[in-house]
Amino acid sequence: MLGAIAGDVIGSRFEHAGIKSKDFELFNRQSVFTDDTVHTVALADSLLHKVPYQEKLREYYHHYPNVGYGGRFRAWVRSTTAAPYGSYGNGSAMRVSPVAWLFDTLDDVLSEALRSAEVTHNHPEGLLGAQAVAAAIFMARKGARKSLIRAYIEDSFNYDLSATIDAIRPDYNYDVSCQGSVPQAIMAFLEAKDFEDAVRNAVSLGGDSDTQACIAGGIAEAYFGRVPDHIAAQTLSCLDERLSSVLNLFYEKALKPESAGSGASIFVS
Repeated sequence: MLGAIAGDVIGSRFEHAGIKSKDFELFNRQSVFTDDTVHTVALADSLLHKVPYQEKLREYYHHYPNVGYGGRFRAWVRSTTAAPYGSYGNGSAMRVSPVAWLFDTLDDVLSEALRSAEVTHNHPEGLLGAQAVAAAIFMARKGARKSLIRAYIEDSFNYDLSATIDAIRPDYNYDVSCQGSVPQAIMAFLEAKDFEDAVRNAVSLGGDSDTQACIAGGIAEAYFGRVPDHIAAQTLSCLDERLSSVLNLFYEKALKPESAGSGASIFVS
């Protein structure tokens, strides 16, 4: 989860900037958390305290009303109904990382990822985007090789993960749809040699940089085992007490010893 937040903070100042390079300073005074972080923490809070996702998403919006929400989400928050609005945007995918850590089987992760998405993003592509990212994080957490993660995502979600980041980058444009941004964010992880490289890959696409770095960072944290100390420290310095306290509680829960027979071995071949 911290990996997702770090990706968001690092990518925040490059959204709409169209950067096409991996050579950039990770943090500066413009580095801030956005709605990606707020939604991610809101989902974690929902799961930790067994509160419906709708309630926490609305609550967190009112705590952080000016962090870059999309117009349709703002309308949903302000409406008198909790009905979803059929979105296939990547908001469902960028907020899903807590699900992949707080459930212990792939089936449960997929089911809960769908539930977390459908409160707003109930378009089929919105649901698939959330499930694909959750599955990648879960498999990485359980020790799956990149080749197995790639094969599973391609086979289960019909995402084409064949193009390299270098091939995607030149002609890639800003795209907030799940189908137009999630596969590329997953590729940013698949090609990475370490956590930082995954985030740099995602930002270098010149697209929806905070969200794609959030997705890549969430998977990379699970795969590489941690967020590097210097990145973690800079990221945490950008968070307030409310966000930090939920993050700390999340790690107390998520990093509990894995129960015996959790099924990790099925992902290492």
